[in-house]
Amino acid sequence: MTSAPLQGKAALVTGGACRIGREIALQLAAAGAEVTVTYRTSRHEAEETIKAIKDLGRLAIAVECDVRQEDSVRDAVVAAVNFHGHLDVLVNNAAVFQSVPLEELTLEQWDTVFATNARGPFLVARQAISHLRKSEGRIINIGSLGGIHAWATHAHYCSSKAALHMLTQAMAKAFAPEVAVNCVAPGWIDLGEENYQETVQRFAAKTPMKRNGTAQDVAEAVVFFASAPSFITGQVLAVDGGLGL
Repeated sequence: MTSAPLQGKAALVTGGACRIGREIALQLAAAGAEVTVTYRTSRHEAEETIKAIKDLGRLAIAVECDVRQEDSVRDAVVAAVNFHGHLDVLVNNAAVFQSVPLEELTLEQWDTVFATNARGPFLVARQAISHLRKSEGRIINIGSLGGIHAWATHAHYCSSKAALHMLTQAMAKAFAPEVAVNCVAPGWIDLGEENYQETVQRFAAKTPMKRNGTAQDVAEAVVFFASAPSFITGQVLAVDGGLGL
């Protein structure tokens, strides 16, 4: 593998302005790709991410997009393809994370999480697939260990990610042989947030690797799938340090 395995490729990362999405966008750029990142409310962060990508010597743009809305998704994909001239990699990263006791979970909360975490990747992939077929590209969905192992206070989140894992496998069958589709399922990822420090310590102690994951761990798994042989498809890869064992 070369030091820039994605040289000449164009990637679209939903929710790529900040947090894990930002690191994914940066790692794709470091691997050689041009990048479009979408954002919904984080315009300032998106502009900073684009600057960081350009500092790596790659072309990049930020596009406002609400992955829950069909028209917004269509406009974002068109903008990405018009900018790059083609599309090779789609990373469905945009997501909502909530913690609510199941007996207190409202219908609005359930629908909000599913609209972003499950319907969003469906809408973006459906809009992008014609371009990805032309380039024999890749789709990488960002799932969760919560889609594999249930968390009692995250029923709607876990269910939405489990749906995304199954959608990954359905896409892998439907979009073959031109497009490979895989999923990265992170465990607990430490993003340095102060209000989660007690949880961070608790999960690190339970993890066989004796640490929590980082955004870079997730991003490197995405780069792997983006540059891996197309014969690898339909896989859900837990990036969790063994937490789910």
